[in-house]
Amino acid sequence: MKKAALLILVVFASLSFKTIAHKFYLSVTEIEYKKEKKDLQIVSKVFIDDFKNVLEKRYGETITLSKEAEAGPVNPLIQKYLSAKLKISVDGKPVSLNYLGKKYDKDQLILFIEAENLEPFKEISITNAVLTDMFDDQKNVVNVKIGKEVKSLMLRRDAETNVLNFGDWF
Repeated sequence: MKKAALLILVVFASLSFKTIAHKFYLSVTEIEYKKEKKDLQIVSKVFIDDFKNVLEKRYGETITLSKEAEAGPVNPLIQKYLSAKLKISVDGKPVSLNYLGKKYDKDQLILFIEAENLEPFKEISITNAVLTDMFDDQKNVVNVKIGKEVKSLMLRRDAETNVLNFGDWF
């Protein structure tokens, strides 16, 4: 558990500094189940330049991802890409994810996603293939919080999906 906590700390520290050119490919996704609202709140952080490149290459569109000068069909492309690359199932049932919007933070794009009307569950399956079609060494860290319990996954091109069990937390 200490290793997982250290990994999470290192990842957040590394993502919080502005870099000119990065040689590592990493995203961090936080998923939290809100029992009182019966929803999953999902926040995913990716590097802007990588995300722009994958959207343009995949969909053949020219876009600008920038707080000051966004251009092109940005939101529809983000929504289309996320629906293909980010999938969640709870207790074996697929969950419908809704892209809510984004925020720019230095060299990162922060994506906001939710899933509504979810009864408490014991098992969550997560596929996060974001940017794995662009970078062979892309790593996607996923942290899932249910109640006070947090579990983490490291997903990559050859292992895009994994399952977490939370037992009888509810």
